[in-house]
Formats: sequence, C-alpha cells, structure tokens
Amino acid sequence: MMRLTRPVQRKALAHLARASGVLLVVSALAALRPAPPRVVLGPPHTVQTVNPTVCVHTRLTDEVDEWKIQRTLQMVREMGAATIVEFFPWPYAERERGSYDWAHAERIIRHAENQGLTVIARLGLVPAWARPPVREKVTTLTYLPAEHFDDFARYVGAFVARYGDRIGGVIIWNEPNLSYEWGDRSPDAVAYTELLRLSYQAAHAADPHIVVFGGALAPTNEPEGSGSGMNEVRFLERMYEAGAAPYFDALAAHTYGFTRSPADPPDAQTINFRRVELLRVVMVRYGDGAKPITITESGWSDDPRWTRAVRPGQRIAYTLEALDMVTAWPWADHLCLWQFRQPSDFHNRRDAYYALVSSDFFAKPIYEAVQAYVRGWENPYAP
Repeated sequence: MMRLTRPVQRKALAHLARASGVLLVVSALAALRPAPPRVVLGPPHTVQTVNPTVCVHTRLTDEVDEWKIQRTLQMVREMGAATIVEFFPWPYAERERGSYDWAHAERIIRHAENQGLTVIARLGLVPAWARPPVREKVTTLTYLPAEHFDDFARYVGAFVARYGDRIGGVIIWNEPNLSYEWGDRSPDAVAYTELLRLSYQAAHAADPHIVVFGGALAPTNEPEGSGSGMNEVRFLERMYEAGAAPYFDALAAHTYGFTRSPADPPDAQTINFRRVELLRVVMVRYGDGAKPITITESGWSDDPRWTRAVRPGQRIAYTLEALDMVTAWPWADHLCLWQFRQPSDFHNRRDAYYALVSSDFFAKPIYEAVQAYVRGWENPYAP
C-alpha cells in the first residue's frame, strides 16, 4: 500500500476542501433557484372574436413546463383565435401495447378548455413496438407498417372515446403525400386510404358525431413515383380512386404562400396560397363538394436570411388578406396559421420566423395585427 508524504497529504486535502466548497456553492445556488410558477386554472374563459375562421397551430407537444402551456393558450385566447390544432403523438399515449397514459393529452386539453378554445387533434407517429426491429430495418417515427394499421386505428378510437365530446375533430396522420412523413418511403395513397378507413370506423364507433379529417396534405410538385413526395392534387385523386370518399368528414390541407401574394391565382405548377383551390376542384369532380376544407397549416415567413420569405410588413398584409379570402370561401372552415409559438427559437430557426409569439412570450407585430383583425380593433400596422 502506497503512503503519501505530508506535503502531498496537505495538497490533497487542499484540493478536497476547494472541491467541497464548490459543491456547497452549487448546492446553495440550486436552493435559491425559484420554483416553477404554480399553475391554477381559475374560472373558465370565453374567446372574444368577430371572426371564428381564425385558427392557430400550436406546438405544445414538446413543451415541458405546464405554466408555459397555460400561458401559450392564454395568449391564443387573448389574440381572439377560438380554435387550435395540436399534435397528440401515439407513442406518448401507448408506450406499451394496450396500455394508455393520457397525462400529456389531458394536460393540454384541460388548459384549452379552460381558455375556451376548441382543439382539433392531429394524431400520428409510431411507438417503437409497432415498428420493425432495428436489426431488420432502420425506420423513423413515421414508419407505420400495414400490419399495425389496426393498432393505430385502435389508438384513434381510444382517443375519441375519451375526448370526442371535448374536441373539434381528429386529423388522421400528417402530410402522407411526403416521403418524410410516410416513414421515408414513397407515398402510397392506397395504403393511406386504408389507414383512413380503419381510423374513421374506429373513431365513429367511439363517437358517431366526431369529425374525422383526412389528408393534411402538403403542397408539392413532386410527380407520382417520386421518392420524395407526390403532388397533393394527384394524391387526393388517388385517394378517391381507392374509395376514400366515405371515410372522412372534412379535408385537412396545408397551403403556404412563400414569396407570393395570397391573390396569386392557383396554378398546378406553382406553390402558392390559392393552390388549395385545386384540391377543391378535385372534391367537386368526385361529387364530394359538400365537405368543407380546413386549412390546418398556412402562413408566411419573415426570415431575413431565407429567399422564400417576405418582409415583416408584407407578412402582415398577406396574412390579413388571406384571412379575408378564406372567410369569404363558403367551402372553407378555418385558416390555421403555422405556428403560434415554439418552445425554443433556437431549436428550429426556420419555424421561429413563422411564429406569432417568441419562445419567451414576446408578442410579435404579426400577433398584434391578427389580434386587431380578429377582435375588431383598429389595425396598429395599417399604412
């Protein structure tokens, strides 16, 4: 056994004392850290609005602190939007097959109800147990094998059985016409129609009055057979050819303006705001014109470093013009702006410039302009 000399012992003790002092300081600072704000629901609220068309897509799925969920929804209500779209991932609720944990969904829906907001629930993603083992195939969270379509439909039915009378509907999957959202596979409208059919039947068995949204289609000019995506107009045609008509009550669609004005006419070769009208033409052609379209994602970015963005003033003008346009369309229910707020502005810089509110709850000019529009106030940014 090695023995330390007295000078070495003294040096070791000095190092130990300094380390202990640092630990004491860290412990003291941790004790001084303020506790998170106590969350109290308070009395129920009502949204004051003159335009129920206005909706926002919130991003509460990744929000950890409950007080931030409450503050986000409070600001939505104060802005005057009566409806939100929120994502409820399947893996959050069913980590183990057949065992549901509703804590995540319950917290969001409880706070939305308290603020007087209607929730359109977007359902998707795949738990690990429903994906092939890694040794067989490397898959993403959006990879849902056909043999597990029934399991996803069962989740939809369970979600609707629990929340059907408390929400405004469920969206079945997100952007299935993009490879990224279809498990990094070529989009398959026939397979998606089968998933939609099973989900619709499960949802309506749980609550005959629930609104089931099909589609949530993304605008893209990728041709059929592309490995990246499929033109959403063609994808919808393929859905109808596969017999999708009886299995959705409304179509969810995404439409973005990028650098173009909302007045820019629809064109099959152009990605612009009015491109959604091309989907409407398909619905009418297949005798489905009585169904509404809900635009569940839309907006303009004011990112100064992105060539597909606009200036902040243009963003305000284009957004208000688009709201006027959708309000006048008899076949459109809502225009849900992407996105209200994200938990961190540094996690996804591109989306931060679509947000109406910063991650630290600073209301941007676009928020104030939409608030004035929806509440019937004078627009503070009018020329």
